[in-house]
Amino acid sequence: MVCRIKYILLLLVLSCTVHAAHWWGASVGMGHEQPYTNLSVFDLATQDANNQLVPLFLSSEGEYMWSEGAFAFEAVNGDIKTSEPLLRVKAGETLRDAYMAAQLKYFPANGMLPDTLFFTMPQYNTWIELMYNQNQEDILHYAHAVIDNGFPVGVLMIDDNWQRYYGNFDFKAERFPDPKAMMDELHALGFKVMVWICPFVSPDSPEFRELEAKGYLIKNPEGGTAVLNWWNGYSACYDLTNPEAADYFVQVLKQAQEKYGIDGFKFDAGDNNCYASASIKAFDAAATTVDHTASWAKIGLSFPFNEYRACWKMGGQPLVQRLGDKDYSWDAVRQLIPQMCVAGLMGYAYACPDMIGGGQWAAFLNIKDDEFDQALIVRSAQVHALMPMMQFSVAPWRILSKENLAIVQKMAKLHAAFGPYIMTYARKAAQTGEPIVRCMEYQFPHQGFEECKDQFMLGDKYLVAPVVDNRLERDVRLPKGTWRDEQGRKYKGGKTYHIQVPLDRLPYFEKLK
Repeated sequence: MVCRIKYILLLLVLSCTVHAAHWWGASVGMGHEQPYTNLSVFDLATQDANNQLVPLFLSSEGEYMWSEGAFAFEAVNGDIKTSEPLLRVKAGETLRDAYMAAQLKYFPANGMLPDTLFFTMPQYNTWIELMYNQNQEDILHYAHAVIDNGFPVGVLMIDDNWQRYYGNFDFKAERFPDPKAMMDELHALGFKVMVWICPFVSPDSPEFRELEAKGYLIKNPEGGTAVLNWWNGYSACYDLTNPEAADYFVQVLKQAQEKYGIDGFKFDAGDNNCYASASIKAFDAAATTVDHTASWAKIGLSFPFNEYRACWKMGGQPLVQRLGDKDYSWDAVRQLIPQMCVAGLMGYAYACPDMIGGGQWAAFLNIKDDEFDQALIVRSAQVHALMPMMQFSVAPWRILSKENLAIVQKMAKLHAAFGPYIMTYARKAAQTGEPIVRCMEYQFPHQGFEECKDQFMLGDKYLVAPVVDNRLERDVRLPKGTWRDEQGRKYKGGKTYHIQVPLDRLPYFEKLK
């Protein structure tokens, strides 16, 4: 495996060039670069842009390309060059034709959904407010603030550093004096509660010694336990290519659920680059970096409340996928729509556009409450409102004015109001594989929408056109037909309209005919 990765990285000339007008695919985290024009070499074995991967390209002309394994690629003036030939199929004439044919063959929908609460109510994550200081008192304070400020109750995620150490699934006693009572209180408030976990195990812990004795940890080439480098340091790691280790891990998680009343898990880490950081030897001798990522993703299939950020070839499965942690910036807001559209094109229909305002913790460290760009938080919430899922982390009631908090609260309630509609398309996705969020070219082929990255379709009926920069106006291009906006105005399609968008407005358009 390591030799193959090094070979790909050392390639000077990529071997296969594909000519097409517009291509999407391979990396959700690079969705804002798609359709591809120019992109330096990107290696699916060692890079993931902090997000999901699929060895698939789709063309606006109805073609797709597929590979069973990882490869390197680059884009040069719109042409895709790959390190090895990919299977190439002409499936029809449109982007939708290409997607539907590819997903039916390689990642068909299995008819199952994550828990419906993900789609119908906002989610809340404690990461930005508490970061590594997860504790019972502040988590309960955050949950009560959701209700006190008039926000709908949904899933609450307790993020990293709640547990004693990695590989252990008990709450830190010094920070959580009565975790079961905390869970009971959160449930009484109406929340479903998930906790953050990873596949890593702290060295020299009791769990490490037990798992090492069972042979459930990834090994080094000499047969000892491998130590992998990831963003929280150096750890051993479950070898989930071993079916016994995977079954054991699931049982450990279910025991934690029963003990504390946990509803599900935020499955973090598992990125391909974690497994490329050292020479490793897996139970499955043929396993590559991305195979380890896929093995981690399969654990979530045992839990209806799940969330992933890194994934490989798991389209069509009932797994919640979140966009990678975004900076607190307008550039990040502009990336949300194209990345969500590409997530749908890669088969990850059940997706969430990161956290409102961003989930990259370092960006929030030195910002005082009165220094936040409130417009950015509001516009970010508006992008989320009519996505399949929306997730809060930084507390809007802490950083926003009364007027702007009311706008964001309205967006949370709008999402809840659209819950039945979103669920209709989530259920369709589970049956047909059709994305919930669709790029304009997918829904309206060959009308000139290939490069459109600031509006999207929610199902068949609603065109959503948020403002994604610090402005109070924007252009909206409507496809052919008759449309009605959220204020009741009717429009003739096939034209571009310049509209005023004050901070309290989220423009969306219903297709009438």
